Amino acid sequence: MLTAEDYQSGQIILLDKPLTWSSFQAVNKLKYTLKKKYGLPKKFKIGHAGTLDPLATGLLIICTGKFTKRINELQGLEKEYTGTITLGATTPSYDLETEIDQTFPFDHITPEQTEQTIQNHFLGEIFQKPPIFSAIKKDGKRLYEHARKGEEVEVKTRLVHIHEFEITRFDLPEIDFRIVCSKGTYIRSIAFDLGTALQSGGHLTALRRTKIGQHDVVNARQIEDYSQLIQED
Repeated sequence: MLTAEDYQSGQIILLDKPLTWSSFQAVNKLKYTLKKKYGLPKKFKIGHAGTLDPLATGLLIICTGKFTKRINELQGLEKEYTGTITLGATTPSYDLETEIDQTFPFDHITPEQTEQTIQNHFLGEIFQKPPIFSAIKKDGKRLYEHARKGEEVEVKTRLVHIHEFEITRFDLPEIDFRIVCSKGTYIRSIAFDLGTALQSGGHLTALRRTKIGQHDVVNARQIEDYSQLIQED
């Protein structure tokens, strides 16, 4: 059984973030539970090592106490994701946060064409443009704040590394995937760019983070289960 001193000395907690929850909500829920159980001080430190969008599920690493100093180190580790890209349509956010804005033919797309396109354009070091609906700051505001006001802003491309990109199911208009990538990679941008490269459109319709470095979601707990475990200690 862990003590208040253990959490202040530092713990790494693996959570399986539920759908629609923000990473901030998950951290706050855990922080509230720990403070209520152990009477931790107001200055008790807790934070996550890499944001997951509300529409994504999966591994969220939370660091407490002195281990919050390791957040940058953990954020820099490569990550593995699984999910679904729906071809034939795009959305402004590149996922289901916004409505479809354009539709395209997709019947011409074959498994072989998709595999070849991935091999030629989506492996190794690539430049990608983050979605306008993202938390990157521009002129002191998050990009999504500009986007929601209809403001046009220039989004700079960034260099990322795609270590592995595997198609695990091909059932048009949907394709399932597994991707291993570097810090800072936007899977939503890959969905959009792959659709464009296949002379169609694409957007992300499901996303799950399965690994961060050697940390695996199979070893993670649901937030409610972890909260209950703390309360029962």
